[in-house]
Amino acid sequence: MMRDLVIVGAGGFGRETVDTVRAINRGKPTWRILGVIDDSPSPANLNRLAALDLPHLGGLAALPPRSAVALCIGAPADRSRLAQRLEPDVELPSLIHPSTQIGSLFRHGHGLITLAGTSIGTNVRVGDHVHLNAHAVIGHDVHLSDFVSVNPNATVSGECAIGTQVLVGAGSTVLQGLTVGRGSTVGAAACVTHDVPATRTVKGVPAR
Repeated sequence: MMRDLVIVGAGGFGRETVDTVRAINRGKPTWRILGVIDDSPSPANLNRLAALDLPHLGGLAALPPRSAVALCIGAPADRSRLAQRLEPDVELPSLIHPSTQIGSLFRHGHGLITLAGTSIGTNVRVGDHVHLNAHAVIGHDVHLSDFVSVNPNATVSGECAIGTQVLVGAGSTVLQGLTVGRGSTVGAAACVTHDVPATRTVKGVPAR
């Protein structure tokens, strides 16, 4: 029996999550996407939803009752605030693309979303509402805390600890065994070679 699902967020990650859901359904029909919730979608994103044959249902007040929600807000802090509004009354399931490579002893919380081509090594722990974008690589023994976003083609090397609400930018690399503190941002294409304190933004090679 298929279950109702609503996508929250009409931006790129929301629409890419639709691809993940449709890939899941090709293997086993699981989710019926009712549409997309967004308080203020741009005209361009409304056109993109129409091209995907997805209705815009309105703002958060229009959330259909008893439907599961895919929380597709890219900014970690914004995603955290919205999750606090919705939980515990709304189911926030994990949606894992079938092409995701998953190692042994993988553990994750609820609300995990992975896109196509993600690779997850052995003994990885992932918290709640983590986003792993296309072709993200998570090495062995990594811990990703709640509300982490790892953007496309980024690599978090083995034995790293990534704090709550961290954004790891597209094409960046965090070298082995490092810690990135809560609320920090790793810029696109950066190479992190040392621990990053909380609430910092680092960029460049090496990242500073």
